[in-house]
Amino acid sequence: MKRTKAERQSLLKEKIEETPFITDEQLAKYFAVSIQTIRLDRMELSIPELRERIKYVATNQWNETLKALPLEEVIGDIIDLELDKRAISILDITADLVFSRNKIARGHHLFAQANSLAVAVINDELALTAKSEIRFTRQVKAGERVIAKATIEGKEKGLTIVKVNSYVGKEKVFTGIFYMYQSNEQKGEISNETSS
Repeated sequence: MKRTKAERQSLLKEKIEETPFITDEQLAKYFAVSIQTIRLDRMELSIPELRERIKYVATNQWNETLKALPLEEVIGDIIDLELDKRAISILDITADLVFSRNKIARGHHLFAQANSLAVAVINDELALTAKSEIRFTRQVKAGERVIAKATIEGKEKGLTIVKVNSYVGKEKVFTGIFYMYQSNEQKGEISNETSS
């Protein structure tokens, strides 16, 4: 049964409220209409495009929370953050992030997304990467969306260990372990850890 325009728009508004980072393409499939119909509905309802929704959430929710670096220095858009626990960011692979010949994302952009997320999750004014162990598990191409998920795994020899896994859809494309120096580490804690 085909929905009326008013019904579709009401459901569209609800769907975007419950899943703010859903794409127009996903909405078009969900409602079995064209992408253009979704865009027109969003415009009539004054719902911004995905990129603007992400920026709005990032700016309003995380700007005051981040300590180790300013929000504009994070590579990608932070969509979830719990300091000293976990963080998630999204990076859309655009033409300026890929090699022109083969449209494959340059690895340093994926690393920068993961590394800046590892810094951002630290609840300290200063967090620096002391060491990292990284692995790229598949190529990422122009037009794909990379979702990086960082979790704090613990401490080792005075460094905070942050694990970051990056995905395109459900497929892992990057994994990294980041050993982070923090300025607020207690010297007593560090010497206790190294002596045990």
